[in-house]
Amino acid sequence: MFLSRKNPRKIRDDIPIIHLNRTLSIRSKGNTSSPTGTKRHGFSLSSLRGQVQPELSRKLYRLIKSENHLIQAYESAGKERLSIASQISDWGEATNDDALSELSDKIGVLLAELGEQEDLYAHNIDDSRAVLKHVRNMEKSVQPSRDHKAKLMDDIAKLKSKEPESTKIPTLEQELVRAEAESLVAEAQLTNITRQKFKEAYAMEFASTIERAEKQILLARHGRRLLTLLDDSPMVPGDTRPPFQHLDQARQILNDAEDDLRDWRPDYEDVPSNAQNLGQDAMIDFSNTSQARGGGGGSVGSEGSVGRGQNVSGQRNATTTEGVEPARIPTDGPTASGALGGKNFADPNAMTTAGTENVSTTTV
Repeated sequence: MFLSRKNPRKIRDDIPIIHLNRTLSIRSKGNTSSPTGTKRHGFSLSSLRGQVQPELSRKLYRLIKSENHLIQAYESAGKERLSIASQISDWGEATNDDALSELSDKIGVLLAELGEQEDLYAHNIDDSRAVLKHVRNMEKSVQPSRDHKAKLMDDIAKLKSKEPESTKIPTLEQELVRAEAESLVAEAQLTNITRQKFKEAYAMEFASTIERAEKQILLARHGRRLLTLLDDSPMVPGDTRPPFQHLDQARQILNDAEDDLRDWRPDYEDVPSNAQNLGQDAMIDFSNTSQARGGGGGSVGSEGSVGRGQNVSGQRNATTTEGVEPARIPTDGPTASGALGGKNFADPNAMTTAGTENVSTTTV
């Protein structure tokens, strides 16, 4: 688990620290901007892609992109810790002071482990970020449904103002009825997925934050124990310091630190979740409702350490950072109701006037 002396690491550019305003809300008031706001990254192809995203998913797209910068910052911080750990060990060896040489090496080991915790935390944030991608993909899927409905309403309004007797109006009204039914299904799925994944993602992130903080506290306490072994009593010229007598104690402190990390277990409140009632299409699965009522709701992050590739319950994550498929409504599944005319809203071909004979004419 721990690194040994003389493990050089390449030093990268420093990542600036961004301080947050400690207020009750971080939402901007009017056009005022805080001098401690989020760092803006330069123009790139990725920033251009953010501008061409659907309006509904644009903000979450930017958030996910910003979290990628956050992950890189923690990874960089971990690498810097490892580099500093190696340098402090080499410096202590060059002092020709046996006490400083031994203790600086042991402290370097603890600092290196602190760096490993930063890297582990970055991977856990990456897992949380992957969960948010499901919400973004669902938002991208719902946007065409909203646009189609808005366009139909606009077309009907224009025809009624210019050609009140147009034969296109009943046809468009029929299509609007079907579009509204599709929109109801889409919006229900969107809110179900959004709440479920938002809760899951940040339960994972906060659990990993607790793990990182508690493990770093353990390492810091053992680091302070090492410092108590160093005699810093003033010495008059001509005197020589006695040999370092606490080598075994220093080694035992490292062993204690390793044991504490191995024995660490999460100790935080569960985040209750009722999302087990959702089916594959993000709608309520009533077959599980009675079971859920009898056994109570589940929880997010109930037990287990949050490690690489794991979720807060200690299981392997089903989601990954790359290649997350859009959370669309299954095209081969049953439709939500007969009013949809046998079409699915996620299918672009469903948003046509075909099949409108199954929909009753309604004046909007």
